Amino acid sequence: MTTVIFVHGTGIREPEYNETFEIIEQKIHAERPDIKVAPCLWGALGARFNGNRASVPLEDATLALSPGEEDADIVLWGQLYRDPLYELRLFSLKPIESGNPFGEQPGDVLQSRVASLTPTLELEAKLQEAGIAEIFAQAREAVIRSKPYHQALLRVSESDLSEYYAAIARAIAAQAMFLSEQQEKFPPILTDAQLRDNVVELLTLALGDAELGLVGWFLKPLVELALPMGTNYVRGNRLELTDKISPMPGDILLYQTRGEKIRAFIQEQIAQAEPPVVLLAHSLGGIACVDLLVQQQLSQVELLVTVGSQAPFLYEINALHSLEYGQLLPEHFPEWLNIYDLRDFLSYVGNKIFPDRVQDVPVDSRQPFPRSHGAYWTNAKTWEAIISRLP
Repeated sequence: MTTVIFVHGTGIREPEYNETFEIIEQKIHAERPDIKVAPCLWGALGARFNGNRASVPLEDATLALSPGEEDADIVLWGQLYRDPLYELRLFSLKPIESGNPFGEQPGDVLQSRVASLTPTLELEAKLQEAGIAEIFAQAREAVIRSKPYHQALLRVSESDLSEYYAAIARAIAAQAMFLSEQQEKFPPILTDAQLRDNVVELLTLALGDAELGLVGWFLKPLVELALPMGTNYVRGNRLELTDKISPMPGDILLYQTRGEKIRAFIQEQIAQAEPPVVLLAHSLGGIACVDLLVQQQLSQVELLVTVGSQAPFLYEINALHSLEYGQLLPEHFPEWLNIYDLRDFLSYVGNKIFPDRVQDVPVDSRQPFPRSHGAYWTNAKTWEAIISRLP
């Protein structure tokens, strides 16, 4: 029986690993139920504060954000992931049009439809698939109670009423994703752009006849406002920021200086698995697997699959632990499939660095960075590349 061992990347701990592992197991078993999928959760060996954060100063700190130059839809979602109410804030910048001050206002009609929305059976099923059905009502209430939402309602006119439905649908979906991450839940919608867009489309249609795309007047200010917002500073408590951003670089630094325990742990999981073995490794997990397979001749490993990997980059700058630049991969190194995404700035290609030893396959998550770095597992192209190559 073939065994696929999933080796995770940086900053991952047990709750998120379990969610991702479940997705991977489902994807593989849908095509190859005969394959055993085994975990390799090395996160317990990753970076941690040994001195209870004694090295962290208590003053407020700043964290700079720098967006990439992407199309308007990707830019928009990049902002919504950070601020679910971002689009509604832009709508609130529109001038208030004069109209009949008596009777029901267009904003009242909009509020009534949003507040009384009952998901259709199709929408409910899609919310379940996306993993946000249980949190949907809470997300909608958070949007309805927000100041940007009420400010936007004041700008609604009869002529542009339908333009607001998609914006509100995106705000609710983004709020559901935001709340999920706050609760340390990692539903499929977080990384599956197509699933996200399907939820928004069905939610928009449930609210009323509407334009599903971005409104024309909105495109130019969206890009102009998104770019300077990305260079602003986010201020917060230093300890909170450090806890949030330290796992990923911490794991990388720990591995580069003392990675032998992590490699030994991976080798132990391989030894316990029924051959032939496939290593499915993400990010730093791919670096560790490359190092291990260069240093050790593990004949039971028939295929290495790296996803969002920096191993080729580290080799090119002569920073790969196991192999100096200019040295060749050893003959015992297994077949190597490398999957990358041009939107993932932490993914690299290997064929030009290791000619005829690496097969590079591109995918497109349609997600902004850094979310694109974790979006491979819900991408159909990823699994098309992997499944066809499994022993």
